[in-house]
Amino acid sequence: MILSTKMRLLLLLVFQAGILALFLHMYSQSEGSLSRKDEDEPKHIHVLVLSSWRSGSSFVGQLFGQHPDVFYLMEPAWHVWMTFTQSSAWRLDMAVRDLIRSIFLCDMSVFDAYMQPGPRRQSSLFQWDDSRALCSPPACNIFSRDEIIPPSHCRLLCNQQPFEVVEKACRSYSHVVLKEVRFLNLQSLYPLLTDPSLNLTIVHLVRDPRAVFRSREHTGGDLMIDSRIVLGENWHNHKKEDQPYDVLQVICQSQLEIYKAIRSLPKALQQRYLLVRYEDLVRAPLAQTSRMYAYVGLKFLPRLQTWVHNITRGKGMGEHAFHTDARDAINVSQAWRWSLPFEKVSRVQKVCGDTMNLLGYRHVSSEQEQRDLSLELLSTRTPSEQNDQEG
Repeated sequence: MILSTKMRLLLLLVFQAGILALFLHMYSQSEGSLSRKDEDEPKHIHVLVLSSWRSGSSFVGQLFGQHPDVFYLMEPAWHVWMTFTQSSAWRLDMAVRDLIRSIFLCDMSVFDAYMQPGPRRQSSLFQWDDSRALCSPPACNIFSRDEIIPPSHCRLLCNQQPFEVVEKACRSYSHVVLKEVRFLNLQSLYPLLTDPSLNLTIVHLVRDPRAVFRSREHTGGDLMIDSRIVLGENWHNHKKEDQPYDVLQVICQSQLEIYKAIRSLPKALQQRYLLVRYEDLVRAPLAQTSRMYAYVGLKFLPRLQTWVHNITRGKGMGEHAFHTDARDAINVSQAWRWSLPFEKVSRVQKVCGDTMNLLGYRHVSSEQEQRDLSLELLSTRTPSEQNDQEG
């Protein structure tokens, strides 16, 4: 059959209309996909400083917190643990994880479950004044975002700001950094590491357990509730004289398991993890801070370099929990060697031996070795460097 000219023209128009409709449909689908992709992509870089009590984590938190591109909060999980003081660490893991995720996404309504109802201020947050971001615009207009802001000044001048400014401030920074000591395993963090709405990097800070023990002895009252939660519901079954060692054993084991768990993850996830030893940091604060900044995409500004140099060359010995002031960082890291009895050192080495071996902390076999400050007790290579070379 021979089609008429009009029929052929009609079919051509219908065909072209169909092609156009298909193109518009594919275009709209593509636009929608791109739009959803943009919405799903993290708008911030998220950094979790993961450590344990009295390991120098407040200092490392301040290294990040004083950076003008960083929104920082110190130990937000404190609110969870202080709400459920009769619970155990593993029972609270999911609540802590969900809290951390919400904060990373700048959703501060998550605190509603852990604070008294009614009006509250940003000063309701635990150690809020350690956050330079809550002491400068848009949270507080007293200081500029480029200043190094002492917590005491912030506490005095910015303590009346409404709680709503916390979320507003969080959304205005490129990096959201949280410092946390209340994760005792890595498994509870897997969902955060693989969450497409997060761009998560873990900076894992460890410290010589003997130095941790010495520091905990000087701040035991501040950590009493946390220690009970670490030991769990049966904490009262532990002899009082054994409790400091039992708590430290749990902490050491947790740091060991976190490091081992990271090494078993796919390479792509391993690249989101940076191990930092406190002793390496205080021996070379500028180099190690530069290393951490570069890892998370921050510039080490000249004024921050000056501040880091000064704060690690002070005269303080860091005796108070949660305080970060100028101190002689190297002497602080070595104080256990002349202040702890060898009997205690020996017991710490026994309960934390595996962790010390893996992380590069050498044992002492006598009081003479302990007191001999010329004897190097820190391996020259970090475990990460050793594994990379072996691989």
